[in-house]
Amino acid sequence: MVETDPVEWVAGLDMDSVHTIDNGWLVIEHGKIVCFGEGEVIPFADDEVLDCNGGMVFPAFCDSHTHLVFAGTREKEYEDKIRGLSYEEIAKKGGGILNSSRLLAETSEKDLFRQSLHRAMEIIRSGTGAVEIKSGYGLNTRDELKMLRVIRRLEQETPLTIKATFLGAHAFPADFRKNHDGYVRLVVEEMIPAVAKEKLAEFIDVFCDRGFFTPKQTSRILEAGLAHGLRPKIHANELDFSGGVQVGTHHDALSVDHLEFVGEQELEALKKSRTMPTLLPGASFFLGLPYAPARMIIDAGLPVALASDYNPGSSPTGNMELIMSMGTIQLKMLPNEVLNAVTINGAYAMGISDTHGTIAPGKVANLVVTKPIPSFGFMPYAYGTSQIQHVILNGKIETI
Repeated sequence: MVETDPVEWVAGLDMDSVHTIDNGWLVIEHGKIVCFGEGEVIPFADDEVLDCNGGMVFPAFCDSHTHLVFAGTREKEYEDKIRGLSYEEIAKKGGGILNSSRLLAETSEKDLFRQSLHRAMEIIRSGTGAVEIKSGYGLNTRDELKMLRVIRRLEQETPLTIKATFLGAHAFPADFRKNHDGYVRLVVEEMIPAVAKEKLAEFIDVFCDRGFFTPKQTSRILEAGLAHGLRPKIHANELDFSGGVQVGTHHDALSVDHLEFVGEQELEALKKSRTMPTLLPGASFFLGLPYAPARMIIDAGLPVALASDYNPGSSPTGNMELIMSMGTIQLKMLPNEVLNAVTINGAYAMGISDTHGTIAPGKVANLVVTKPIPSFGFMPYAYGTSQIQHVILNGKIETI
């Protein structure tokens, strides 16, 4: 998956196109890709050489939507789901996001980092080189800042490229259950300025959906974030037609994510924007929700990114190989389409497609080397079995 003419993303019919070379070689210096080519190459005597032994080399995954920093797990809610309770019913009985919020409040920053570091190393082993991580389980200023500080520390202490998103508007905490506008004021007037003061996030996100934040509330929060230098991203249309896509594109959101419910109005809004539609099939699989209409979106000439939505309640995995398999099996995407969706389009959804997402001179040397496989299509086809032999981040081979 090499690139000679840089692109920000690929869309529509182009998503099924991947430029590859056979018997290729690649030169890395100081963590960056210097050049690549085809055929035999004779290295200098002091060069470190990795023989890929017939494997494929492509960009490391760019996972543009996760909640990787969280405290504890929620498998008891999984049992409730098996018994037939819906996502909303679980939330109403004190589960869901509010459960994670309670656990987080009881967890020290040190222990939260320890738990999150384990997950960060886990996703590296499964081929992820760049990841966006959201706050959103604090739901008060102190704990939201705690989460964001942990995200910053992960960026400092792991080889991952990490982008941080402030998601104070993830749910309404119990104290504001009957005072939603009061919580919006808290997010706007206290949380956002505090996040901006410590420079803890690049993006701001809002869960704009049925039973959560309205389009009007979402607009107010996004505008406050923009005033403090935070570019919007949106959770939208997971549970219903919420108006979240239109709010996101109106505010030049970098991505609108979930999109299980998409119609002509959403497609038209996306066509007029530079916003990346980002689909999260792991959440649909785990919650038993409808899958996003990927074919409709791609056939409309739009791009699609795929992300893991790694979180304790609705998608407890950061395995992007599995997400690619869901993309082909459940979303009816072609293998090349899912590859573009988890690399260059995921990179765009994080604002890093100029440095990540393809193999090109000058880009960061974040790469996956597979075991010998007959074609890339074998990777999503052989779901549940990892085909990864090596992960290279910043030009260095990681132990997996």
